[in-house]
Amino acid sequence: MEDFSAKFVSQKISKTRWRPVPAAALQPPELFATGSWDNEENKISIWSVGDFGSLEDAPNGEYQGEPQLLCDIGHQGDVMDMQFFDQERIVAASSTGSVTVFRHHQNNQTLSINQRWERAHYHMNPDTHSYGGASCTGVICNNPEIVTVGEDGRINLFRADHKKAVRIIENADSSTLHAVTFLRTTEILTVNSIGQLKIWDFREQRNEPSQIFSLTGDRIPLHCVDRHPSQQHIVATGGQDGMLSIWDVRQGSMPVSLLNAHDAEMWEVHFHPSNPDHLFTCSEDGSLWHWDASMEVSEKPSFFHQGGRSTTFLSHSTNQSVISAWLNNNPTKDRMEITNLVPNQTLSVNSLDVLGPCLVCGTDAEAIYVNRHLVA
Repeated sequence: MEDFSAKFVSQKISKTRWRPVPAAALQPPELFATGSWDNEENKISIWSVGDFGSLEDAPNGEYQGEPQLLCDIGHQGDVMDMQFFDQERIVAASSTGSVTVFRHHQNNQTLSINQRWERAHYHMNPDTHSYGGASCTGVICNNPEIVTVGEDGRINLFRADHKKAVRIIENADSSTLHAVTFLRTTEILTVNSIGQLKIWDFREQRNEPSQIFSLTGDRIPLHCVDRHPSQQHIVATGGQDGMLSIWDVRQGSMPVSLLNAHDAEMWEVHFHPSNPDHLFTCSEDGSLWHWDASMEVSEKPSFFHQGGRSTTFLSHSTNQSVISAWLNNNPTKDRMEITNLVPNQTLSVNSLDVLGPCLVCGTDAEAIYVNRHLVA
């Protein structure tokens, strides 16, 4: 924890996301957003980890202080998921079933509602024909498109500045959809509460998945999914049993690797966007793990500052590509170094995000942790 700065925020944090850095920019991210849950009033908040004041007294000229709150705004219901749409807009998914786009006004540091799709997700009572809210559980953005999924099994395709959905797949799933990611511009992948992955191609008019993958007969709910940033056929998922599953969607219908991970539900999984041989997971058990599948772990300077408990599997032959570490059917033959970055955490780590040398996570302990020095 020595590399983390902590900020106690008096709110349970459900989601944390870095604001994207412009493609041409070389500096690390300086702003992130948080969403809260299970509070009397939930909020979307914008924080800065940029340099403040004089740096004369700071070691190495680096600002080491805690994140600074820039602005916040109330949010109806729990924040179930959240994504930056662009440099100014944030899309938030609510337990009420609504989807809201917030705009961050950087000239005066305020947040406002830019757009809202009420009742994007809902249950209908067939007897009374009345509507009840269903949680919007997942959102993913690929400008100008926004895709949402929910506990109603519905998939919505929105476009920014359009008042109505562009496409709705009403009964996409008979079970709760927990998360969604883009595979390609026209394809998304969803995970559900019975352990299935489904690929949907928006070019097809029929409301059926183009492919279905599933864990073995256990039907263990999957909670999170992330796509490898450069190898689009490689997907990582985590679920109720805390296992990390690696899938190759080009072949078979089952995961290529199952790795023992957390002792409770895995809430999020993220490949490092520019160094995808590094992966991060967080869990209800209070842990935040860094998985290092790069080959020369013992021979190179550490890519990340290490801290806490570390487990190392046996090394594998160095003539394999880095990516094969994620696709190997028996990952224990590979070298995989796992580090718990927050070893003293007791309550759930609900969310994490990583960008460049920076990592942020949010917890049920009403704290945000930021590490700006992942790169050694």
